Amino acid sequence: MKTQVAIIGGGPSGLLLSQLLHLSGIENVVLEKQTRDYVLSRVRAGVLEQGTQSLLREADVGARMDREGLVHSGFAITTGDDLLRIDIEGLTDGKTVMIYGQTEVTTDLYNARDNMGGHVLHETEEVALHDLETKAPYVTYKIGGEEKTLECDFVIGCDGFHGPSRQAIPKPVRAEYERVYPFGWLGVLSDTTPTDDELIYANHDRGFALCSMRSPTRSRYYIQCDAATDAANWSDAEFWDELAMRLPPQITANLQTGKSIEKSVAPLRSYVCETMRHGRLFLAGDAAHIVPPTGAKGLNLAVSDIWFLHRALDSYYKTGNETGLSNYAEKALRRVWKTERFAWWMTSLLHRFPNFPAFEKRMQNAELGALFDSKAAQTVLAENYVGLPYE
Repeated sequence: MKTQVAIIGGGPSGLLLSQLLHLSGIENVVLEKQTRDYVLSRVRAGVLEQGTQSLLREADVGARMDREGLVHSGFAITTGDDLLRIDIEGLTDGKTVMIYGQTEVTTDLYNARDNMGGHVLHETEEVALHDLETKAPYVTYKIGGEEKTLECDFVIGCDGFHGPSRQAIPKPVRAEYERVYPFGWLGVLSDTTPTDDELIYANHDRGFALCSMRSPTRSRYYIQCDAATDAANWSDAEFWDELAMRLPPQITANLQTGKSIEKSVAPLRSYVCETMRHGRLFLAGDAAHIVPPTGAKGLNLAVSDIWFLHRALDSYYKTGNETGLSNYAEKALRRVWKTERFAWWMTSLLHRFPNFPAFEKRMQNAELGALFDSKAAQTVLAENYVGLPYE
């Protein structure tokens, strides 16, 4: 089997690149390890930056998002009983974010690939990348127990942190940076009315909390927990009680509780592989970088990689110009590190760290005070929240 671009990973970044390349007349095949149902069952973030929204529209998959997505012009930060609303629309000359779940984005992309006859192969096993430093790389895999070979011009690794793409880069040439945080997020999804029309990020002596949503009738809540926490050990009642203790009274008064339909613990880490290109292999999304979920940047950062990659590949196949491909890692990493900084800052600002020294606690309070008192500080936060420019 031959194609121009082999895409490893059928999550939103891989599917989005496949869709954009198809629209540009560039042949591609997507190899996904899991079943389609499994991919669509993943519960992930749902705050879309301006650039993410625009690229989904460019890929002809934005219609349902524009119909059903919730436009948010601000969000709140609380500390104790104090609440500050960040007017992102007013502070960024009219920019907003969209609440639209990653599962919905993936569903729209799958439907678009189906309608266009896209090649997405599921349950591909033992995927291995070969001859990446030549002009004729290829990928081997098994499907239905049968060994297959996919010849291509380029391989794009969109297969997440544990996929084979990054591992195919020789370890001596991989430049990797990581910070693992000593806590996680215990999250609950429930068919309850959100406690507020906008997201609420809470700093509290008992730990961080987040009030989010997926729709006007479906809520997503998180509380900071120990990294080793087992979600099964938490009853719904215990979760709601703990969440309420971390929110100001005016927010708790509107908190609607109910039976959870999903409960899980998400670890927090910051990670960057600066080797985003190796020969004819290019990494994108979680294969190259991970951000803590504070600020909802994971999907958006993956989409920005796809923006750079699509334009680079489009230029190559239309004109033979390799400049975009040569500069991909440099341009992508410039935005990656700025976004990593923002997610690290938000995480440091809002969480309680184990054995928090008194000085560090005072500094966190001072940082929150500076944010509450300074429009300039709020503007910097808003600019990062709606998404930094791609160029």
